[in-house]
Amino acid sequence: MNRLVRSLLAFGLVSTQVLATAAVVSAAPDIKDRIAALPGVRIISEGTSGTARTFVLGIQQPADHRKPRGLKFEQRFSLLHKAESKPMVLHTSGYHLSGTISASEPARLVDGNQISVEQRFFTPSRPAPADWDDLNIWQAANDHHRIVAAFKKIYGAKWLSTGASKGGMTSVYHRRFFPRDVDATIAYVAPNDVVNDRDVYGEFIRNVGNDPTCNRRLEGVQRQILAHRDEIVARLEAKGFTYQQFRGAHRALEVLVLDTPFTFWQYGTQAQCALVPGAAASVDDLFTFIDKTVGWDFYTDAGVAPYETYYYQAGTQLGWPEADESAVRDLLRYPGSSVPRTMVPDSIEFPRFDRHAMADVDRWVRYQGSRLLFVYGQNDPWSAEPFRVGPGTRDSLTFTVPGGNHGANIAKLPEKERGVATAAVLRWAGVSAGLGALSVDEGPDSLDALRARRG
Repeated sequence: MNRLVRSLLAFGLVSTQVLATAAVVSAAPDIKDRIAALPGVRIISEGTSGTARTFVLGIQQPADHRKPRGLKFEQRFSLLHKAESKPMVLHTSGYHLSGTISASEPARLVDGNQISVEQRFFTPSRPAPADWDDLNIWQAANDHHRIVAAFKKIYGAKWLSTGASKGGMTSVYHRRFFPRDVDATIAYVAPNDVVNDRDVYGEFIRNVGNDPTCNRRLEGVQRQILAHRDEIVARLEAKGFTYQQFRGAHRALEVLVLDTPFTFWQYGTQAQCALVPGAAASVDDLFTFIDKTVGWDFYTDAGVAPYETYYYQAGTQLGWPEADESAVRDLLRYPGSSVPRTMVPDSIEFPRFDRHAMADVDRWVRYQGSRLLFVYGQNDPWSAEPFRVGPGTRDSLTFTVPGGNHGANIAKLPEKERGVATAAVLRWAGVSAGLGALSVDEGPDSLDALRARRG
């Protein structure tokens, strides 16, 4: 014991109990050391975000969880660490890991920690060699389960899971297979395509919004683009875009045209109907509108390649919105091309579509689900086929943002519903009062982030 401590004790300025507590605190391992001690976990990089510490991590996962001793791959994920005693939010976009580590809306609400996981098979989180049969919702749920099991050794408070769009779907799938891994799930704008060949997306888009003339003008834009296809394709090829995956620029153009009304309402608002070109629009006007609405660069080789994993999942288990060709059928050269198979290289074989996977998840939500919170946007096409609670769903809520699009969240709900949703999240997290700020635009599930990953 040094001279200063002996003096403090002698004058009664510090107790032996305080010193003992201080010794325990000082001896507590740093969070970095605790992470490094987890089996199979590697620290790739570290940093800070405000007062939080951040880490990009890797964990060794079985390529096939049925063969845990077989081929392994490293799955990337990130950690936003505030305190081991705070709630943990398990977040996923369902796509690549974001280059920016930021808190989702639930994490901000509860002032909690957050783990964000990259979906398996999105590079670099891909086995080598890759057996695409190992890409399914059960395997991905097991990935999340192993991460939760590892980090519950550090974070002992309540756990929530969350995600938007495909990330929200992924969170629900994880709960279906491992319902007790987390205490509750908050899923935003998550589609639930229970029966893939019974779509309502086309009807939804034809009638969405409060101005029918907007949708008729969108149909007019589709027809005008196809009427000027040769000139537009020449412009695109002059930009250096390539279309080998589509077997030519004209097929890619048709896929983009069919996607235009869907994308307009996915990311736009009723007010933006005023920007839709009319019948007298020039090719320049049409070109500019599509560039701002859909993006000419997306349906290109470089645009779709990063998302082959998503399209594989859509074409084998998740389902997809059937393209509505009704307004332009007489102008199409390649009808039926707007399907996942078009976006995935021929070298990747598709198994038979699993029509039982989504039906199974839907039944679980309706008859066994609990502590689920869904938020949808009234005008968002992806919200046309939502998850619905059923007779066996317990302590769960569903909300719809009036006039909302694919960026719908709790912050955008009307005040009364926002209060109810917030209270549920806090209760599930074991937090007595809201500590974080609600924001309509921040976080990894903001509209800009969703648009960047097209989900």
